[in-house]
Amino acid sequence: MSIVWILVSVGIAILVQALLVGLFGMKAVGYERRFSQARVYEGERLELVEVIRNRKLLPVPWMRVESRISPNLRFGRGGQSEEREISADQYHKSVFFLGPFSQITRRHEVTCLRRGHYEAGSVAMTSGDLVAMWMTTKQLNLDCALDVYPRLLSEDELDTPSTRWQGELAVKRWIMPDPFLVSGIRDYRPGDPLRDVHWRATARTGALQVKTRDYTADPRMLVVLNVQNSEEQWGDLMDYEQEGIEQGIRIAATLCQRALNAGVEAGFATNACMTGEKGTGKTILIPSRRSNDQMEVLLTAMARMEIHREITFPTLLESLCDLQGEDILILSTYDSEQIQARVDMLRDAGNSVTMMMLERGRRYEANREKTA
Repeated sequence: MSIVWILVSVGIAILVQALLVGLFGMKAVGYERRFSQARVYEGERLELVEVIRNRKLLPVPWMRVESRISPNLRFGRGGQSEEREISADQYHKSVFFLGPFSQITRRHEVTCLRRGHYEAGSVAMTSGDLVAMWMTTKQLNLDCALDVYPRLLSEDELDTPSTRWQGELAVKRWIMPDPFLVSGIRDYRPGDPLRDVHWRATARTGALQVKTRDYTADPRMLVVLNVQNSEEQWGDLMDYEQEGIEQGIRIAATLCQRALNAGVEAGFATNACMTGEKGTGKTILIPSRRSNDQMEVLLTAMARMEIHREITFPTLLESLCDLQGEDILILSTYDSEQIQARVDMLRDAGNSVTMMMLERGRRYEANREKTA
């Protein structure tokens, strides 16, 4: 009889604890997740910090936190431990025991394998009693994002043509009309702006005359990246096909940084889109300028850039034909008659254009260079 009462008592205790945990297990439990840095470069390491708090007297026998994180964020110290499990390189699970009024902080070392914008704030929390009779699940959407900038290349990693091109950029005298330096007058030509008309000279000569202006130095560089691997490409590239484009992004970031450090205005354009804008027709264009935050703007755009052709590359080049006085570097894995036709249009508008060919694989080279 005593054994029966013991079993009944144990059963009642199990039911009571299951009821209490089921009703109050998630109450007053807080969870936070953040990266130790908001921005890092490709190949660098940082920490993913988890903080979970129990602000009540009732303990939580176990709490499981599950999420999906990109495999491009590689967690250190292997894949599994007693407290953490990683499967398929992207499904992460952490298990906690929470005592009354307690807090647990865990730090996971993460290596950033590839450029990109990563969201890690979608979390599923599950709590249960000692014998898993009653489980409760809660979904959280936290502010936990990371920008991984493209890796900046060393001098040895940049090939001779690109290094020579930037050397010319740093010392070349860039010329464009200065609105404050008038050097003379001449006959009007179709396309001259009305603001340049010299009305006194026009009245004196009886023919429309315009002001001619002197020139001033104004270095501006625009790197234009083509994310298509061929003229016929319509769909997205496979992962193994993207490495040539990724190297192009690294080259663009490196050259922009060196240009800004040399006092040259720098900008970036591509026929790709930002993360979350696929199919909208929006592309990336950051005009050339020199400011304290320009490099951060460029790197952020490059980190959040998605390798997806929003418009054809000739269409992008045609949209840039309103620019004047720019030194344009085109990075592309292929050339075509349509591209060269737009390059000629850019040169006719008063820009200098150089084309550097990228390989579709891991390496790259400049095997074709044209400068106005």
